[in-house]
Amino acid sequence: MQMYDLIQKTRRQEPLTADQIRFITEGFCDGSIPDYMMSAWLMAVCCQGLTPEETTALTLAMRDSGPVLDLSPIGAVTVDKHSTGGIGDKTTLLLAPIVAACGGCVPKMSGRGLGFTGGTIDKLESIPGFCTALSTERFMEITKEIGCCVISQSGGLVPADKKMYALRNLTATVDSIPLICSSIMSKKLALGADCILLDVKFGHGAFMKTPEDAAALATAMVEVGTLAGRRCRAVLTDMNAPLGCAVGNALEVAEVIRILRGELTGGLRTLSLSLAAHMLELSGHGSYDDCRKRAEEALTSGQALRKFAEMLAAQGGNPAVTEDLSLLPQARESLTVHAETAGWLCGLQSEEVGLACLALGAGRTASCAEIDYGAGVMLHAAVGDRIEAGAPLFTVYGDTVSRCEQAAARILAAAGLSDTPIEAPALLHQVIGS
Repeated sequence: MQMYDLIQKTRRQEPLTADQIRFITEGFCDGSIPDYMMSAWLMAVCCQGLTPEETTALTLAMRDSGPVLDLSPIGAVTVDKHSTGGIGDKTTLLLAPIVAACGGCVPKMSGRGLGFTGGTIDKLESIPGFCTALSTERFMEITKEIGCCVISQSGGLVPADKKMYALRNLTATVDSIPLICSSIMSKKLALGADCILLDVKFGHGAFMKTPEDAAALATAMVEVGTLAGRRCRAVLTDMNAPLGCAVGNALEVAEVIRILRGELTGGLRTLSLSLAAHMLELSGHGSYDDCRKRAEEALTSGQALRKFAEMLAAQGGNPAVTEDLSLLPQARESLTVHAETAGWLCGLQSEEVGLACLALGAGRTASCAEIDYGAGVMLHAAVGDRIEAGAPLFTVYGDTVSRCEQAAARILAAAGLSDTPIEAPALLHQVIGS
């Protein structure tokens, strides 16, 4: 096999075999295929695309570049959830205990934040003592005992993706649905869960800006998951405005706990119950409607809150935070912005909110950067809400008054008020897959 010939075939849209794609992946990883030839192939993929079968072959070859977890010792049907990321997206923290309280099994590996979207692991590590770096054996023990466990991604999984993404980032080949799909799904398949729910975001604060682009990516990932032998489904969700009322690590944990305690309702709660029902249905716990009712019961009865506290305790965290939110990290300074005029909140660009929180220290601009766990913003109104003059719009939290003032100005500029009523957009836009 010659790499030159394979580049030519992809450029001419002649499908490659699984063996040929594995040859490319393994050769790039071991150094026998140089960067300049891999760059040419990646550009050919970016321009000409891949078939679903080719994308699946690439995904499996990338998956097999490192260890693949065997979750069979858990002894139950396992279900994973992946989100493509968004401002204020803390659904994993709700879904894991809700699904576990309904008898589901959620072994979850999540990432840290880099940039303005935030990371599930950073949010969990704002809880005093919580440990996300567990051995594989302990990870499976906790999942089997409690029904859920969330740990940080292993650096040894899918090394091909790390090397390939670095090259894509340098060669303007990031924006390719087959390559994005293979990057995401190779890590999901390496985790080894039986079922996968994919939450694909679109809008201002998402990688995919339109529902059409999000649907194309979601369809590709469901096809790959299905061809790889997994039960797979995708949902398209709106990320034009932040998800929920909190953005920032400890603030988002506090919001999750308040929902689990029954103190908050709204779009985040509704969306999380829908996602939980999809996860339960995928893993064989009944019809979607029955699973939705069970998820609601787990939340209203307090079972999901108790499950969350059990997970915290098992992973070294302080379960007392579920009763006392003051145990979470607190910011030194805060600033509340009030509405100057009355109206309906007609928009709040989530990317601008995320960038404002990044400037406050709630996220990272480099992988080694420190995070201010108490920094962020608490929104007092959602899109579609009526706001009276003088009513609070949002509160910013940070370490200095000047940083709070700068962030507040940016968030205020991202908000829009209308003289006429605005209907809040539905968060769940579309379901793709059986």
